Amino acid sequence: MSVNALSDSEITAPSAVLMDAHTGQVLYAKNPHEVRACASITKVMTLTLVMEAIDSGKISLSDTVTTSAHASSMGGSDIWLEVGETMTVDEMVKATIVASANDAAVALAEHICGTEDEFVVQMNKKAKSLGMKETVFKNCNGLDEDGHVTSAYDVAVMSRELIKHKKIFEYSNIWMDELRGGKTQLVNTNKLLKSYRGITGLKTGTTSQAGSCISATAERDGLSLIAVVLGSKTGKDRFSDASKLLDHGFANYEMYTPAIPEGAVTEVTVKNGMTDKIMTSAKTDNSVLIKKGDKEKISADVVLPNEVEAPVEKGAVIGKIIYKNSGHQIAEYPITAAENAEQINFWKIFKIIFSLSVGACPPDC
Repeated sequence: MSVNALSDSEITAPSAVLMDAHTGQVLYAKNPHEVRACASITKVMTLTLVMEAIDSGKISLSDTVTTSAHASSMGGSDIWLEVGETMTVDEMVKATIVASANDAAVALAEHICGTEDEFVVQMNKKAKSLGMKETVFKNCNGLDEDGHVTSAYDVAVMSRELIKHKKIFEYSNIWMDELRGGKTQLVNTNKLLKSYRGITGLKTGTTSQAGSCISATAERDGLSLIAVVLGSKTGKDRFSDASKLLDHGFANYEMYTPAIPEGAVTEVTVKNGMTDKIMTSAKTDNSVLIKKGDKEKISADVVLPNEVEAPVEKGAVIGKIIYKNSGHQIAEYPITAAENAEQINFWKIFKIIFSLSVGACPPDC
């Protein structure tokens, strides 16, 4: 089955990317490296640093965050935080991703780094480490600011980084919630949660400079996709484009876990060892992305020497399995030693021979 083409005319947004979250492979692109504003999609990077701080133990979900005058002054989408008002990290994260709260995002940034400026420095460092070449952050919430730019490809890259923290899905899947004991209602800005099967997140954004944007994540049958749409004219258009991108991915691709081929788990001769042979072991525990209908085209080559030189430690890599799709390599997995093989030791051999001759084992045998 050939992949059905998705034409640029079907995607109304000026810039878009569809990426496989598992491999980072781009499955569709329209002006992927065009530099653009991205509005609250910025919060994908903000939340990435927040999740890293939580995972490292620098902060915890139960920490109390106190709202500064700077955080309270944010406009646009917010939860109307007052100066000195406190909430937990958990509540601030929920407000940031569900309601796209600009004030909550800044409060989190200040809680982690002391100031938003320092947090933005860390955002740009992280972007550089991820190879995001078209991105420059000037703030942590995405409000329009000269020079605050990214690209659809870079958004896909940072979205892929964020969803490595599976905890984020507990927030991005929330449709409605509340804060302040029910006084503040939260409704998710990602309307795909109510209309698209398999949607798991992730973040929307809208400003006058950026237009309507979304980074949408979804999963079906083990295939996890990221659809990024930047610069749509309306919110309806961005959701429509994101749905088309995800539909294209799920219709044409699948994850495939290769079987262990014959000859990968076998005995290998040991040279100069205390044992003549050892068993090998192999695992193909990582799935690979393939086009639907390509399973029959996949072949496996076992690369394994006829003998190995002692000593060999259990777990040592002694060969590999190479999987190819129509002759092109798509995956490689190691073949390892399933047991130890000591180098030949004449003193031990002498002790064994001695024990056999006298019917007893000498000391330290």
